[in-house]
Amino acid sequence: MENRGVLLVNLGSPDSTSVNDVRRYLNEFLMDKHVIDLPWIIRRLLLSLFILPSRPARSAKAYQAIWTEQGSPLIVNSEKCTGQLRNKTRIPVELAMRYGKPDMAEALRRLAKQPGIEEILLFPLYPHYAMSSVKTVIERTTSLMQEMGITIPLRVHPVFYDHDRYIEALVESARPWLEKNYDHLIFSYHGVPERHVIKDDPTGNHCLKDKSCCQKTSIAHKTCYRHQVYQTTEAFVEKAGIPIDKYSVGFQSRLGKAKWLEPNTLDVIKQLAEQGTKKVLVICPSFVSDCLETLEEIGIRAKVEFIEAGGESLELIPCLNDHPAWINLLQQWTEKPLTY
Repeated sequence: MENRGVLLVNLGSPDSTSVNDVRRYLNEFLMDKHVIDLPWIIRRLLLSLFILPSRPARSAKAYQAIWTEQGSPLIVNSEKCTGQLRNKTRIPVELAMRYGKPDMAEALRRLAKQPGIEEILLFPLYPHYAMSSVKTVIERTTSLMQEMGITIPLRVHPVFYDHDRYIEALVESARPWLEKNYDHLIFSYHGVPERHVIKDDPTGNHCLKDKSCCQKTSIAHKTCYRHQVYQTTEAFVEKAGIPIDKYSVGFQSRLGKAKWLEPNTLDVIKQLAEQGTKKVLVICPSFVSDCLETLEEIGIRAKVEFIEAGGESLELIPCLNDHPAWINLLQQWTEKPLTY
């Protein structure tokens, strides 16, 4: 344990809410071949001609709505989590973002300089596997270590979407909201294009072949984002004792015209309101730290749409952030990592 260094990696955020900083961040993020999985020249043209001319200004306004005095909520929440973890373990822990700052190369350099380090544990802060999250973090870390000449063995912590202790921490963190008087709970997961799920299917003939593919046993489930989020949902509602007619699943944060996983969270929210549902809770388990997608997309915009459609209240259940149950679990897993 004492010969290990830990690298926590989350998504990232612009340096500020200025349009230029947001444009720079979106360019880095969306030019990743695992985010927009198209040939480089098509990605470049798509961003330069259709996305970067207008989207940075809209995104900057969204960031301004949730920015804090300390900065980006994602960065602030991630740093609080990291700081509390450092206080609970003797293992060196560094935080980095896949895009933006804190920089991954600098974090790796600091870990490599630690005396006696014989292993680096890469811990992507994502419960579920996706090519646009876990896969890109692993590939970027491996590439940087090769470029920097770091020969310390790299160990990757596996995803933990249905692990009992993760589900327990998630339910515990949500309990104050679940104990309130509410009509319906929505599980809103970050969306991914269907083609991403299909590309990550090692069998080539299982994922999205029929409506029941996620219920059929398959090795494809090890890298199937859709299967994994439904497993999280099932484990959560069982642990929390939520009846089947009191929850729904949706996917948010779409980009472009490709076919994405269904249903759309906003469609679910509007349908519930139109059916007479008045009090809704929304939890976003694909994120461990609150960020633009939770605080602005759900906590602000989705709330407005729900009320305009006839609902009365929509409350966002906070992500794990620096909840003690999550910090304790991170300590356990950094000191004794899960295995695949």
